[in-house]
Amino acid sequence: MITTGTAAWWRITIALCLGSFMVFSNLYVTQPLLPMLATEFSVTPLQASYSLTLSTLTLGLSLLVYGPLSDVIGRKGLIVGSMCGAALTALLISQVSTFEQLLWLRGLQGVFLGGLPAIAVAYMADEFDADALMSAIGLYIAANSLGGIGGRLMGGFTGEHLGWGNAFLVVGMLGACTWMLVAWLLPAPRRFIARPFNLPSMGQDLISHLTNPLLIPAFLFGGLNFFVFINQYSFITFVLEADPYTLSPQFLGMLFLTYLSGTWGSTLSGKFSRRYGQANCMMVGSGLLMIGSLVTLIPWLATIVLGFLLNAFGFFFAHSSASAWVSRTAQHAKASASSLYLVFYYLGASTGGLYLNLFWQWQYWLGVVLGSLLVLAVTLALAAWLKHQTCKQQSRPSGRIAQESQSLS
Repeated sequence: MITTGTAAWWRITIALCLGSFMVFSNLYVTQPLLPMLATEFSVTPLQASYSLTLSTLTLGLSLLVYGPLSDVIGRKGLIVGSMCGAALTALLISQVSTFEQLLWLRGLQGVFLGGLPAIAVAYMADEFDADALMSAIGLYIAANSLGGIGGRLMGGFTGEHLGWGNAFLVVGMLGACTWMLVAWLLPAPRRFIARPFNLPSMGQDLISHLTNPLLIPAFLFGGLNFFVFINQYSFITFVLEADPYTLSPQFLGMLFLTYLSGTWGSTLSGKFSRRYGQANCMMVGSGLLMIGSLVTLIPWLATIVLGFLLNAFGFFFAHSSASAWVSRTAQHAKASASSLYLVFYYLGASTGGLYLNLFWQWQYWLGVVLGSLLVLAVTLALAAWLKHQTCKQQSRPSGRIAQESQSLS
């Protein structure tokens, strides 16, 4: 197994982090452009947000295919092929003339964008030892956040000065360059063992993960946290575009620099998870999301930014811990388990806007925060339950723990 800090570890980790940056810059380029798209195509804020939520929905659903398929035909080919499709689709989006065309292509792009997220953690789990895996996952999720920042900054600055279409052109060209670099850097897996294609067996794998009492709470935890976190950013752009803030698209894009605290949180998660346990870190992350959401109610730009800094740190700290929990807990078909976690994760992102829009229509941003706190209370309870289960297992004889672990898998 590959250990932390070796040349092979760095090559694989850098390749997957670059791919992650490309995927998430393409996914989130549209978010600072939402007010511009609403004006350009004469649609409502909720309809404009479909340019993001449709991509996250199709990305999430595609994970159900990519994860099991990679267990059969291998990892690298699917990663590289899906990245190529995502870059080409971004270039096509830059040329559309109607909102309907934009939505169709964003939905297709989401399918391509799902390839790397579905497979990357399973690739690392095959090749790395336990410590190397936890360290790499922290860096990989940090790259997720950097990609989100980069895409939104490119969207905001390019959109304001050159138009929203050229924002997609820029990320598409950058994506094409990154795709070629990843294809060169990423080695073919050495420890991967292909499984024969067996549709009933794949279904049984998914069912076993969904009925594992140590996995399903983690799936729900990731999905519900993202349900709130990503859609808060969509609604806050309409708050900050209006009086008294009147921020332009490029400055709305700069709001997403708050993701940098999430990058820091991701890199710290591995160290703190090893020391304090992943369930404890998940609880801390949810708690910080609740505190940050409350801070944004203070009607100053500085405190809104502070609140989102806390939110991003807490979210990515918790997300990294939950993702590692799933990889460690799944005893078989790890790609399927990781894919299921991400299915919940992205389904949460694609449906949270509909839920928070009800609160937005009721009390605008105050309503969004109140709706968020209701969901975050649930995620905090889920993390506490996983902590309780961990403590129960640690208090039992090792033989019984092993027996129960086998029965859960």
